[in-house]
Amino acid sequence: MLYKWFTYTTFAYPWVLPLLLAVPLLIYWHVKKHQQQTASFSVTTTHFLQRRTSWKVGMRHLPFILRCMALTALIIALARPQHKFTEQQTDGEGIDIVLCFDISGSMTEQDFQPNRLEASKEVASEFVRNRPGDRIGVTIFSSQSFTMCPITTDHNTVLAQINNIQSGYLQDEGTAIGSGVATSVDRLRSSKSKSKVIVLLTDGVDFGGMIPPDIAKDMAKTYGIKVYTIGVGSNKEMDVQVQTEFGTTTQKKKLEFNEGLLKNMAEETGGQYFHAADKDALKNVYQSINQLEKTKVQLTTYSRFTDQYFWFLAVGLGLVVMELFLRLTVVKKFP
Repeated sequence: MLYKWFTYTTFAYPWVLPLLLAVPLLIYWHVKKHQQQTASFSVTTTHFLQRRTSWKVGMRHLPFILRCMALTALIIALARPQHKFTEQQTDGEGIDIVLCFDISGSMTEQDFQPNRLEASKEVASEFVRNRPGDRIGVTIFSSQSFTMCPITTDHNTVLAQINNIQSGYLQDEGTAIGSGVATSVDRLRSSKSKSKVIVLLTDGVDFGGMIPPDIAKDMAKTYGIKVYTIGVGSNKEMDVQVQTEFGTTTQKKKLEFNEGLLKNMAEETGGQYFHAADKDALKNVYQSINQLEKTKVQLTTYSRFTDQYFWFLAVGLGLVVMELFLRLTVVKKFP
């Protein structure tokens, strides 16, 4: 809660805040003065003296503590803390984009760190943050396809849904690229936007599913939707842990990857095909798509402020009254 307060709070007069340095100086002066006033004398023995400390003695520093707290609160009040609210108004027309994720078992291969899917999620999230004026949706597929998030300008929701994507979410194994693209087309077909784009991210090994990739490709062409395909992974061999009846053993496994299907789908829909063999290459792919699909959107930011100094002023004045009350009553000194 305190972190959130500091995040959204600004000060109208920040040059007042250095006055807070006076508080530790006052504490130092008070401690030094108290030490100088402490009297002492030497006696041969003190065992017959009983140490008695009254509750008034124990409270003798309380008024000074209240004064320091009051001074701190009043200085903050003078700096005029304000809660900042930022609003954005979008002028112009953005692009409607659907991010289509392959979440099949092959996307857990570790030629990316920590694996293909997690690396893809991280880079896709960065892509979403760089498209503030666009409507973005998210679909996923394995042997079936599913809409995680319909197209929306609420990018916080989009980012949350991307973060929730896990391999095995749809349970049945498979890589139904055609079904994934068809579901994405369905999200975009009624869009009024002049530019509609699907970013398909997969390792390109298609099997299973009810809709063949060729049919899905024709659907995208019918509705004027560009499909940018990203082939994630490589054909290299990796050491993998395999469970056998004799225990866990290490074997060589060739990672499957099919570029032909993805190239054809991109070319015939007016998009482009990219190959990402590692995480850095994947980032470059999304940057390239950013350049190819530019949006003519102007964002106007409005900021409004709500004063919060009143509570600090009230607390400061209240502490001053408490200090005066204690000094005139409980810890009053008599000559």
